[in-house]
Amino acid sequence: MNYSFANRVNTLQPSVIREILKYSSVPGMISFAAGNPAPEAFPADEIAAISAKIYAERPIDALQYSVTEGYNPLREAIRERYSFLFGENDQVIITSGAQQVMELTTKSLCNEGDVIICEAPTFIGSLNAFRSYNTKLVGIPMENDGMDLNALEDALKNNANVRFIYCIPNFQNPSGIVTSLEKRIGIYALAKKYDVMILEDNPYGDTRWEGEEIPSIKSMDTDCRVIYAGTFSKVVSPGMRVGYGIAPAPVIAKMTVCKQVSDVHTGIYNQMIVHQFMTGDTYDAHLAHIKEVYRKKSSLMTSLIDIELAPRISYIKPSGGLFIWCTLPEQIDMLSFCKEAVNRKVAVVPGSAFLVNESDPCSCIRLNFSTPTDEQIEQGMKVLGELLSEY
Repeated sequence: MNYSFANRVNTLQPSVIREILKYSSVPGMISFAAGNPAPEAFPADEIAAISAKIYAERPIDALQYSVTEGYNPLREAIRERYSFLFGENDQVIITSGAQQVMELTTKSLCNEGDVIICEAPTFIGSLNAFRSYNTKLVGIPMENDGMDLNALEDALKNNANVRFIYCIPNFQNPSGIVTSLEKRIGIYALAKKYDVMILEDNPYGDTRWEGEEIPSIKSMDTDCRVIYAGTFSKVVSPGMRVGYGIAPAPVIAKMTVCKQVSDVHTGIYNQMIVHQFMTGDTYDAHLAHIKEVYRKKSSLMTSLIDIELAPRISYIKPSGGLFIWCTLPEQIDMLSFCKEAVNRKVAVVPGSAFLVNESDPCSCIRLNFSTPTDEQIEQGMKVLGELLSEY
């Protein structure tokens, strides 16, 4: 049979990262391509104890249907812990990971052909969510402290029907860049000037192990134009798929209706676990633990980059997040380098996967330090160093 697919999905391609992750099952493969939390970062014992208590005391609540907006105690706990993000008119919806916030935002706000402005490079999962609704994507080059504001204003001036600006201000995926306070203020001012919304994605903010916290764009939102996406995937469990969106009440209402036709509600049992853990006595100690885990692992990888790869490559030293963004010498074909690395059983992600237009020139690769063991980091960096020397 010849299958005819909807126009909006005909051009969608599988996630490059998900395709590369298939190599992880190859015996001996070292993967720097994932974005998974470190095994030692999972609070398995705490979750086991919470789960037992839930099923002993409230099994029907955990197994029954629930409301689309999410488990109310968890919503209230988010509002209490992150009160600085909430304006008078803001509400919260629990989603199936932060990824669903991107999809629901696009579904709620965008018609086919509408424009979404985003950082270039940016998270491939969000790009695919935007593409699935046949929107037009306009990429804004990243500088060392965030988006190029002049390019952002040009894009706002020269594109009709801009629906929102998408940004990841903290430890951006893939680049690791932290948007400065000055640029956060500038992004918000431009959004206000041109009357567009902002989708602020913050999956890595709670992993900061160095430097001062910078106020979120959402905390500056005085006229109800910022949608904020948060998640427990990087600090509790990605498999539970518990994220959340904070936005003005009319936007949350429309996102709720859109979610009802997708999955009715995020798994209530998982929400109950996250709520109990988040409001318990060990949560802050757990956050401190994972920060220390990632500080050590990132330090190991950057020290080995300095030994095995520098000064032939440049990179952005992380102070949070899970990734290191490396720039290869211009004369090296980046895709060829990535393919040969896989042949030598080291998987990295080609930087072109994160571009609005994957055919644009790119000489960068993304490395993940959270998933591999210390021994794998040492071995994998040695292989990449040898490969770079051959080039």
